[in-house]
Amino acid sequence: MTTSAKPNPSVVNSRIEGMRDMDPAERRDVIAAASGIDATSAAALSGDSSLPLSVANGMIENVIGTFELPLGVATNFVVNGKDYLVPMAVEEPSVVAAASYMAKIARAGGGFHTSSTAPIMRAQVQVIGTGDPFGARAALLAHREELIEMANSKDTVLTGLGGGCKDIEVHVFSDSAIGPMAVMHLLVDVRDAMGANTVNTMAEMLAPRVEEITGGTVRLRILSNLADKRVVTASVRVPTDALTTKTLTGADVARGIVEACELAIIDPYRAATHNKGIMNGIDPVVVATGNDWRAIEAGAHAYAAQSGRYTSLSRWEIAKDGALVGTLELPMAMGIVGGATRTHPAAQAALKLMGVTGAQELAEVTVAVGLAQNMAALR
Repeated sequence: MTTSAKPNPSVVNSRIEGMRDMDPAERRDVIAAASGIDATSAAALSGDSSLPLSVANGMIENVIGTFELPLGVATNFVVNGKDYLVPMAVEEPSVVAAASYMAKIARAGGGFHTSSTAPIMRAQVQVIGTGDPFGARAALLAHREELIEMANSKDTVLTGLGGGCKDIEVHVFSDSAIGPMAVMHLLVDVRDAMGANTVNTMAEMLAPRVEEITGGTVRLRILSNLADKRVVTASVRVPTDALTTKTLTGADVARGIVEACELAIIDPYRAATHNKGIMNGIDPVVVATGNDWRAIEAGAHAYAAQSGRYTSLSRWEIAKDGALVGTLELPMAMGIVGGATRTHPAAQAALKLMGVTGAQELAEVTVAVGLAQNMAALR
């Protein structure tokens, strides 16, 4: 696991007092001053002309206009010792306020701490009609080095950055309704990209050679959104005193949070709502930065069910000293290059506002927001 976010004085302090009492223009000025973004980026965040119709027309088909969401900024976040102002595009009331308040409480224990694995994405190549899928698996693995070299042959930029196809796996499904099949996975380090286009291109290119090796027919060749090798873990430790309310002791609040989480761990009906609360924090950051929130949602919920039973993505515990400790782990396929992050002016400005320098750092901060939102919902 690696930790991406490092202390950086570029944002002096994400703790901004009195935001709720300012009007939008005043908030934008304060945020721009705190983050050091330029006037063009600040204007893009205003929404007045953040997505010109001409740009939108080039992003998707049959464009007739644009659809706006409120864009807010969560304050108070400290992740791995660095302060962040976090843009959140969301229509639901209280989400931004709740995340900001939990981040304020978390500051008492040093904020959030995160780590992440390498940005490995999977592409699947489905092979049917071989008659001997285990033999096909053995044949593909015997050609591992050739297939890896072939996959990397047309993306010298990615390999030059240290990325590219790193390995292959082959899974066999013997009891398929259409007959046995072998499915080859390309494991690709996509660096600062989300990676869908990269891995899809590799899978398409390898399909003819896979058919030659196996004697079968390739059907699907596409990425998987269960990015289980591209995982982010966030944790927070909150002193008991920081949880005290007018009517409850901090110990009571901590115990209540743990008890509420336990129901989500054992009951999928509760887990669905519990995890939705986590995504209340994650999705707005994903949207604001021009990333694919549907991919993130799909991966998160598949990860929550990987044991065969749908369960909570987070865990909350009481430490020996009474502090509340929360952890959240899920796949996060986010990028800072390509897609809407490259074309949408407000998404570009949002990344500048955050001050992130890589996709892993962006993913780590985003998961910290999800953990904050989960704590707010349980509290």
